[in-house]
Amino acid sequence: MSVFAGVFLVMAMMEIIVPRKQRVQTRSGRWFTNISLVVINTLALRFALPILAVGMADYAATKGWGLLALIDLPFWLEVIIAFLLLDMLIYLQHVALHKIPVFWRMHKVHHADRDLDVTSGARFHPFEALLSMAFKLLCIAVIGPAAFAVFLFEVILNAASMFNHANVHLPKGLDRGLRLFIVTPDMHRVHHSIIERETNSNYGFFLTIWDRVFRTYIPQPEKGHDGMTIGLSEHQSDQPANLLWSLLLPFRRN
Repeated sequence: MSVFAGVFLVMAMMEIIVPRKQRVQTRSGRWFTNISLVVINTLALRFALPILAVGMADYAATKGWGLLALIDLPFWLEVIIAFLLLDMLIYLQHVALHKIPVFWRMHKVHHADRDLDVTSGARFHPFEALLSMAFKLLCIAVIGPAAFAVFLFEVILNAASMFNHANVHLPKGLDRGLRLFIVTPDMHRVHHSIIERETNSNYGFFLTIWDRVFRTYIPQPEKGHDGMTIGLSEHQSDQPANLLWSLLLPFRRN
């Protein structure tokens, strides 16, 4: 929570000091909805699932579950392998959220946001939050990572999500250097374009290697960052900033 709060405050201040793109909706309505979804999702996970990611890693270790439990590796190497595997699996999950229609209906709540900022990184429908955690628990049981590796991954993944969704202008040289390894705000913003080809690109949340390996990397939006439209083409209104509308979006026909 300390890392979450710290990264949130830093990115929120940077959005004020060096914004990348002009907003099309007011911050107040969007932030109320996006932060409310965080609260709802946190409660849903606590009540619906008896165990979360780090707890599952600890439980799997006591049971001897997972591929990493079958081989004796140095602790540091085990942490690196586990981190890479988890990051790749989250990438593949993100692809599935776009390609499988029933999953896309849930994931549309995230993409309906018409502005991108630090709160967008946590804007997910409760059903998607539950699905994502269930998938992560399964991955942990199969991999058998150390609890520390999962803790490190969770902290970095959440911090990275706030960073790469932030409406922050990075110098071109810094952006170019960072995106050799990690997802930057400009790189991820392409993923939130209304152009379908761009929406189906740049799936990575932290490491950029998977988009390059699986050829889903697009460096810049077709219309440029200033000219691109964020969100979903069919929902270019004030509705995505409404909490009830966002919760009901997966059940709508369109």
